[in-house]
Amino acid sequence: MTDKLLIYMPALNEAETIFSVLESIPNTLEGFNAIEKLVVNDGSKDKTVEEAQKAGATVISHPFNKGVGSAFQTAINYALKTNADILVSIDADGQFDVNEIERLVSPILNNKADFTLGNRFTGRRPERMPKIKFWGNKKISQIVSYVGNTKIQDVSCGFRAYSKDCLFNINLQGEFTYTHEAILDLLNKGKSVAEIPVTVKYFDGRVSRVANSITQYAFKTSVIIFKCLKDYKPFRFFISISFVILLNAILIGSFVSWHWMTTGNITPYKSLGFIALSLCGMSVGVVILAFIADMLNRIRQNQEKILYLTKKNYFEKN
Repeated sequence: MTDKLLIYMPALNEAETIFSVLESIPNTLEGFNAIEKLVVNDGSKDKTVEEAQKAGATVISHPFNKGVGSAFQTAINYALKTNADILVSIDADGQFDVNEIERLVSPILNNKADFTLGNRFTGRRPERMPKIKFWGNKKISQIVSYVGNTKIQDVSCGFRAYSKDCLFNINLQGEFTYTHEAILDLLNKGKSVAEIPVTVKYFDGRVSRVANSITQYAFKTSVIIFKCLKDYKPFRFFISISFVILLNAILIGSFVSWHWMTTGNITPYKSLGFIALSLCGMSVGVVILAFIADMLNRIRQNQEKILYLTKKNYFEKN
C-alpha cells in the first residue's frame, strides 16, 4: 500500500468555493494510508486562507500573486519534504469532480503510467466552454504533442497526478503556468503518461486565472513551448532555422543567377546577390550553432540526472 497522497489546490481569492471543495474530498482512498490536503494561497485578498484551514487543509501562502507555475513549484517542494508518494493537483473552484481522483491515480498505483492528465475532450466540446477556448486548447495540444512526440488530447487541464519519481525529475522554469512545460519536461525524461477522461463544469461568469485573456494566454504559452523545443530538441530547432535561411538564400540566388544567364549582367540585382551569399553564410553559422547547442543539451541532461539523484538522496534520507 502506498503511504501518502497529497491533494493540492492553487488558490487565488477562492473563499466562496474552497471550503466545500475541500470538504468533499474523500478522507480515504484505496491504496493510501494517509491523505493530506494542501492549499497554496497565491496572494489572495479574501478569506481563502481561513476557509481552507477551517476545512482542515495545510496552507502555504505566497506574499503576493506569483502565478500557478510558482504555486506548483511550492507544492512539489512540500510534497517531497513530507514524503508524499503521489501528488494530485485540482482546481479550488469546484470545476472538477473530486470523486474522479481515484481513477486519476489508479494508473500510477498500478505502475501503468508515471503521471496522468485529466482529459476534458473525450467527446464533444464541454458544455458552456467557449468555442474559441476549445479551439485554442486543441491547437496547443497538437503543438505539445508534436514537440513531445506523444499524442495528447488535453494538455491544459489542471486536474492531474504525478508519481514521486516524477516529482524528483521535474525541473520547470516558467512562473505563468506549468501545465505544458511539465508534460514536455517529463516526456523528455522518458516518463510515461496516461490520459483519464474527466468531467468538467463551466460556470457563468467564471474567469480563468491563467486564460482570462485568450491573446495573452496564447502568446505566453507559445513562448513556453518555443523555449521547450529549443531546450529539449536544440539540434532540430536550429537545423530548421538554418534550412529556412538556406531556402531563402537559394530562392534569391536562383533569381539573380537566372537574371545573369538571360541578360549577361547582375545589375540591378547586385545587392540581392550579396544578400543571398550572406544568407548562405548565416545558414552555415546556424548549423554550427546547432551542433554546439546539441553538445550543451547533453551537458544539461547530465546535470539534470545529477540534480535528480541529489534530490532523491536528500529527501529519502530526511
